[in-house]
Amino acid sequence: MNALPQIMVTGLTLGALYAVATLGLSLIWASLRFLNLAHGAMLAVGGYAAFAVATNFGLSGPLAFLAAMAFGALMGWATFWGLVRPILDTRDFETNILIVTIGLSIILENGLLQIFGGQPYGQPVSVPGALALAGIRFPIQNMVIVLSAITIVLAVSLLLRWTRIGLALRACAQDRDAAALMGLPVTALFSATMALAGALTAASGVMISSITQLSPLLGDDPMLKAFIMCVLAGLGNIGGAIASAFLLAIVEVMAEFYFASRWGFPTLLFLVIAVLIWKPNGLFSGREVQRL
Repeated sequence: MNALPQIMVTGLTLGALYAVATLGLSLIWASLRFLNLAHGAMLAVGGYAAFAVATNFGLSGPLAFLAAMAFGALMGWATFWGLVRPILDTRDFETNILIVTIGLSIILENGLLQIFGGQPYGQPVSVPGALALAGIRFPIQNMVIVLSAITIVLAVSLLLRWTRIGLALRACAQDRDAAALMGLPVTALFSATMALAGALTAASGVMISSITQLSPLLGDDPMLKAFIMCVLAGLGNIGGAIASAFLLAIVEVMAEFYFASRWGFPTLLFLVIAVLIWKPNGLFSGREVQRL
Protein backbone atom coordinates (compact mmCIF):
# COMPACT_ATOMS: atom_id res chain seq x y z
CA MET A 1 0.00 0.00 0.00
CA ASN A 2 2.94 2.36 0.61
CA ALA A 3 3.87 2.04 -3.06
CA LEU A 4 0.35 2.74 -4.30
CA PRO A 5 0.73 6.56 -4.61
CA GLN A 6 3.89 6.14 -6.71
CA ILE A 7 2.15 3.50 -8.83
CA MET A 8 -0.70 5.94 -9.46
CA VAL A 9 1.75 8.69 -10.49
CA THR A 10 3.42 6.37 -12.98
CA GLY A 11 0.07 5.01 -14.17
CA LEU A 12 -1.34 8.48 -14.78
CA THR A 13 1.77 9.45 -16.75
CA LEU A 14 1.51 6.36 -18.95
CA GLY A 15 -2.23 6.92 -19.27
CA ALA A 16 -1.62 10.45 -20.51
CA LEU A 17 0.87 9.17 -23.09
CA TYR A 18 -1.46 6.40 -24.23
CA ALA A 19 -4.44 8.78 -24.38
CA VAL A 20 -2.77 11.15 -26.85
CA ALA A 21 -1.42 8.25 -28.92
CA THR A 22 -4.86 6.60 -28.96
CA LEU A 23 -6.67 9.82 -29.83
CA GLY A 24 -5.01 10.17 -33.24
CA LEU A 25 -5.65 6.54 -34.13
CA SER A 26 -9.27 6.70 -33.00
CA LEU A 27 -9.96 9.94 -34.90
CA ILE A 28 -8.94 8.37 -38.20
CA TRP A 29 -11.00 5.25 -37.58
CA ALA A 30 -14.06 7.27 -36.54
CA SER A 31 -13.90 9.49 -39.65
CA LEU A 32 -12.38 7.46 -42.47
CA ARG A 33 -12.98 3.93 -41.16
CA PHE A 34 -9.47 2.59 -41.58
CA LEU A 35 -6.66 1.55 -39.27
CA ASN A 36 -3.55 3.62 -39.87
CA LEU A 37 -0.73 1.07 -39.59
CA ALA A 38 1.82 3.87 -40.10
CA HIS A 39 0.71 5.42 -36.80
CA GLY A 40 3.75 4.15 -34.89
CA ALA A 41 6.22 5.33 -37.52
CA MET A 42 4.57 8.77 -37.65
CA LEU A 43 4.84 8.93 -33.87
CA ALA A 44 8.60 8.31 -34.12
CA VAL A 45 8.91 10.96 -36.85
CA GLY A 46 7.28 13.48 -34.51
CA GLY A 47 9.82 12.74 -31.80
CA TYR A 48 12.72 13.11 -34.23
CA ALA A 49 11.24 16.32 -35.63
CA ALA A 50 11.33 17.95 -32.18
CA PHE A 51 14.86 16.62 -31.66
CA ALA A 52 16.03 18.02 -35.00
CA VAL A 53 14.66 21.54 -34.58
CA ALA A 54 15.81 21.75 -30.96
CA THR A 55 19.38 20.66 -31.71
CA ASN A 56 19.86 22.33 -35.10
CA PHE A 57 17.97 25.59 -34.60
CA GLY A 58 18.18 25.95 -30.82
CA LEU A 59 14.42 26.23 -30.32
CA SER A 60 13.11 26.08 -26.77
CA GLY A 61 11.15 23.04 -25.61
CA PRO A 62 7.64 24.51 -26.17
CA LEU A 63 8.54 25.85 -29.62
CA ALA A 64 10.13 22.54 -30.65
CA PHE A 65 7.00 20.76 -29.42
CA LEU A 66 4.75 23.01 -31.52
CA ALA A 67 7.08 22.65 -34.53
CA ALA A 68 6.84 18.86 -34.25
CA MET A 69 3.04 19.09 -34.14
CA ALA A 70 3.04 21.33 -37.22
CA PHE A 71 5.28 18.86 -39.05
CA GLY A 72 3.00 16.00 -37.97
CA ALA A 73 -0.04 17.89 -39.29
CA LEU A 74 1.72 18.43 -42.62
CA MET A 75 2.66 14.74 -42.73
CA GLY A 76 -0.94 13.69 -42.05
CA TRP A 77 -2.27 16.09 -44.69
CA ALA A 78 0.24 14.85 -47.28
CA THR A 79 -0.54 11.23 -46.43
CA PHE A 80 -4.21 11.81 -47.14
CA TRP A 81 -3.72 13.54 -50.49
CA GLY A 82 -0.85 11.37 -51.65
CA LEU A 83 -1.93 7.91 -50.48
CA VAL A 84 -5.44 7.80 -49.03
CA ARG A 85 -7.43 10.01 -51.40
CA PRO A 86 -6.48 8.13 -54.63
CA ILE A 87 -7.91 4.86 -53.26
CA LEU A 88 -10.62 6.22 -50.95
CA ASP A 89 -13.54 5.34 -53.23
CA THR A 90 -12.18 2.06 -54.56
CA ARG A 91 -14.03 -1.19 -53.95
CA ASP A 92 -11.25 -2.81 -51.91
CA PHE A 93 -10.31 0.30 -49.93
CA GLU A 94 -10.21 -1.51 -46.56
CA THR A 95 -7.62 -3.99 -47.81
CA ASN A 96 -5.65 -1.57 -49.97
CA ILE A 97 -5.24 1.02 -47.23
CA LEU A 98 -3.72 -1.56 -44.88
CA ILE A 99 -1.10 -2.41 -47.50
CA VAL A 100 -0.45 1.27 -48.24
CA THR A 101 0.00 2.26 -44.57
CA ILE A 102 2.25 -0.75 -43.91
CA GLY A 103 4.43 0.40 -46.82
CA LEU A 104 4.44 3.97 -45.49
CA SER A 105 5.50 2.69 -42.06
CA ILE A 106 8.44 0.80 -43.57
CA ILE A 107 9.51 3.85 -45.60
CA LEU A 108 9.35 6.21 -42.61
CA GLU A 109 11.20 3.89 -40.22
CA ASN A 110 13.95 3.19 -42.73
CA GLY A 111 14.15 6.87 -43.57
CA LEU A 112 14.75 7.68 -39.89
CA LEU A 113 17.37 4.94 -39.77
CA GLN A 114 19.20 6.39 -42.77
CA ILE A 115 19.06 9.99 -41.54
CA PHE A 116 19.69 9.59 -37.81
CA GLY A 117 21.22 6.13 -37.57
CA GLY A 118 20.25 3.30 -35.27
CA GLN A 119 21.77 4.65 -32.06
CA PRO A 120 19.30 5.99 -29.49
CA TYR A 121 19.18 9.71 -28.67
CA GLY A 122 17.93 11.57 -25.66
CA GLN A 123 15.05 13.94 -26.28
CA PRO A 124 16.18 17.53 -25.50
CA VAL A 125 12.55 18.63 -25.21
CA SER A 126 12.17 17.70 -21.55
CA VAL A 127 12.22 19.31 -18.11
CA PRO A 128 14.66 17.82 -15.56
CA GLY A 129 14.13 17.63 -11.83
CA ALA A 130 11.49 16.33 -9.47
CA LEU A 131 9.29 17.48 -6.62
CA ALA A 132 8.80 15.53 -3.39
CA LEU A 133 5.52 15.76 -1.52
CA ALA A 134 4.53 13.56 1.43
CA GLY A 135 7.20 11.06 0.51
CA ILE A 136 6.01 10.80 -3.09
CA ARG A 137 8.38 11.75 -5.90
CA PHE A 138 6.83 13.70 -8.77
CA PRO A 139 9.19 14.06 -11.77
CA ILE A 140 8.57 17.45 -13.34
CA GLN A 141 8.59 15.96 -16.84
CA ASN A 142 5.82 13.55 -15.84
CA MET A 143 3.75 16.45 -14.54
CA VAL A 144 4.33 18.34 -17.81
CA ILE A 145 3.23 15.27 -19.79
CA VAL A 146 0.01 14.86 -17.79
CA LEU A 147 -0.88 18.57 -18.03
CA SER A 148 -0.06 18.65 -21.76
CA ALA A 149 -2.15 15.55 -22.42
CA ILE A 150 -5.13 16.93 -20.49
CA THR A 151 -4.86 20.21 -22.42
CA ILE A 152 -4.69 18.41 -25.78
CA VAL A 153 -7.60 16.09 -24.99
CA LEU A 154 -9.79 18.97 -23.77
CA ALA A 155 -8.90 21.09 -26.81
CA VAL A 156 -9.81 18.29 -29.24
CA SER A 157 -13.03 17.55 -27.33
CA LEU A 158 -14.08 21.20 -27.46
CA LEU A 159 -13.15 21.39 -31.15
CA LEU A 160 -15.28 18.38 -32.05
CA ARG A 161 -18.24 19.31 -29.88
CA TRP A 162 -18.61 23.08 -30.00
CA THR A 163 -17.13 24.38 -33.28
CA ARG A 164 -18.59 24.40 -36.78
CA ILE A 165 -15.70 22.43 -38.21
CA GLY A 166 -16.06 19.91 -35.38
CA LEU A 167 -19.76 19.45 -36.13
CA ALA A 168 -18.92 19.06 -39.82
CA LEU A 169 -16.28 16.43 -39.04
CA ARG A 170 -18.77 14.50 -36.91
CA ALA A 171 -21.38 14.71 -39.66
CA CYS A 172 -18.92 13.28 -42.21
CA ALA A 173 -18.00 10.51 -39.79
CA GLN A 174 -21.68 9.57 -39.35
CA ASP A 175 -22.63 9.50 -43.02
CA ARG A 176 -20.24 10.69 -45.73
CA ASP A 177 -22.80 10.61 -48.54
CA ALA A 178 -25.44 12.54 -46.59
CA ALA A 179 -22.85 15.14 -45.55
CA ALA A 180 -21.83 15.62 -49.19
CA LEU A 181 -25.48 16.03 -50.23
CA MET A 182 -25.84 18.75 -47.58
CA GLY A 183 -22.97 20.66 -49.20
CA LEU A 184 -20.15 19.83 -46.80
CA PRO A 185 -16.64 19.62 -48.35
CA VAL A 186 -16.13 16.01 -47.32
CA THR A 187 -12.71 15.54 -48.92
CA ALA A 188 -11.30 18.71 -47.34
CA LEU A 189 -12.72 17.70 -43.96
CA PHE A 190 -11.13 14.27 -44.21
CA SER A 191 -7.76 15.85 -45.01
CA ALA A 192 -8.21 18.13 -41.97
CA THR A 193 -8.94 15.07 -39.83
CA MET A 194 -5.74 13.38 -40.93
CA ALA A 195 -3.79 16.59 -40.35
CA LEU A 196 -5.20 16.81 -36.82
CA ALA A 197 -4.43 13.14 -36.20
CA GLY A 198 -0.89 13.68 -37.49
CA ALA A 199 -0.36 16.60 -35.11
CA LEU A 200 -1.62 14.52 -32.17
CA THR A 201 0.59 11.60 -33.15
CA ALA A 202 3.65 13.84 -33.35
CA ALA A 203 2.85 15.32 -29.93
CA SER A 204 2.62 11.81 -28.53
CA GLY A 205 6.02 10.96 -30.03
CA VAL A 206 7.66 13.97 -28.37
CA MET A 207 6.14 13.15 -24.98
CA ILE A 208 7.01 9.45 -25.11
CA SER A 209 10.60 10.08 -26.22
CA SER A 210 11.04 12.64 -23.43
CA ILE A 211 10.92 9.87 -20.81
CA THR A 212 12.44 7.07 -22.90
CA GLN A 213 14.83 7.44 -25.85
CA LEU A 214 14.52 8.25 -29.52
CA SER A 215 14.85 5.34 -31.94
CA PRO A 216 13.33 4.55 -35.36
CA LEU A 217 11.15 1.87 -33.72
CA LEU A 218 9.97 4.18 -30.94
CA GLY A 219 6.31 4.02 -31.99
CA ASP A 220 5.83 0.26 -32.39
CA ASP A 221 4.90 -0.50 -28.78
CA PRO A 222 2.69 2.61 -28.29
CA MET A 223 0.84 1.86 -31.53
CA LEU A 224 0.08 -1.70 -30.45
CA LYS A 225 -1.20 -0.53 -27.09
CA ALA A 226 -3.19 2.30 -28.69
CA PHE A 227 -4.88 -0.25 -30.94
CA ILE A 228 -5.69 -2.43 -27.92
CA MET A 229 -7.26 0.55 -26.17
CA CYS A 230 -9.31 1.46 -29.24
CA VAL A 231 -10.61 -2.11 -29.45
CA LEU A 232 -11.42 -2.18 -25.74
CA ALA A 233 -13.39 1.05 -25.97
CA GLY A 234 -15.05 0.19 -29.27
CA LEU A 235 -13.43 1.31 -32.51
CA GLY A 236 -14.26 4.93 -33.23
CA ASN A 237 -15.32 5.75 -29.66
CA ILE A 238 -12.95 8.61 -28.89
CA GLY A 239 -14.07 9.30 -25.32
CA GLY A 240 -14.04 5.62 -24.47
CA ALA A 241 -10.55 5.24 -25.95
CA ILE A 242 -9.22 7.98 -23.68
CA ALA A 243 -10.84 6.41 -20.62
CA SER A 244 -9.44 3.00 -21.62
CA ALA A 245 -5.96 4.52 -21.96
CA PHE A 246 -5.87 5.64 -18.33
CA LEU A 247 -7.54 2.48 -17.05
CA LEU A 248 -5.21 0.09 -18.85
CA ALA A 249 -2.11 2.14 -18.00
CA ILE A 250 -2.83 1.86 -14.28
CA VAL A 251 -3.56 -1.87 -14.63
CA GLU A 252 -0.30 -2.36 -16.54
CA VAL A 253 1.79 -0.54 -13.94
CA MET A 254 0.18 -2.44 -11.05
CA ALA A 255 0.78 -5.78 -12.80
CA GLU A 256 4.42 -4.90 -13.43
CA PHE A 257 4.96 -3.81 -9.83
CA TYR A 258 3.19 -6.63 -7.98
CA PHE A 259 4.20 -9.48 -10.30
CA ALA A 260 7.02 -8.68 -12.73
CA SER A 261 7.67 -6.32 -15.63
CA ARG A 262 7.08 -9.11 -18.14
CA TRP A 263 3.47 -9.48 -16.93
CA GLY A 264 2.35 -5.96 -17.86
CA PHE A 265 1.48 -6.55 -21.51
CA PRO A 266 0.01 -10.08 -21.04
CA THR A 267 -2.27 -8.62 -18.35
CA LEU A 268 -3.55 -6.04 -20.83
CA LEU A 269 -4.25 -8.73 -23.42
CA PHE A 270 -6.06 -10.91 -20.89
CA LEU A 271 -8.21 -7.97 -19.78
CA VAL A 272 -9.09 -7.03 -23.36
CA ILE A 273 -10.01 -10.62 -24.27
CA ALA A 274 -12.19 -10.90 -21.16
CA VAL A 275 -13.99 -7.63 -21.95
CA LEU A 276 -14.55 -8.53 -25.62
CA ILE A 277 -16.05 -11.89 -24.63
CA TRP A 278 -18.47 -9.98 -22.42
CA LYS A 279 -19.04 -7.05 -24.81
CA PRO A 280 -17.86 -7.87 -28.35
CA ASN A 281 -18.40 -4.30 -29.61
CA GLY A 282 -16.23 -2.76 -26.89
CA LEU A 283 -16.59 -1.67 -23.30
CA PHE A 284 -18.00 1.79 -24.07
CA SER A 285 -19.91 0.99 -27.26
CA GLY A 286 -23.63 1.51 -27.43
CA ARG A 287 -26.20 -0.54 -29.28
CA GLU A 288 -25.11 -1.32 -32.79
CA VAL A 289 -27.26 0.26 -35.51
CA GLN A 290 -27.70 -1.57 -38.78
CA ARG A 291 -28.93 0.21 -41.90
CA LEU A 292 -31.27 -1.89 -44.04
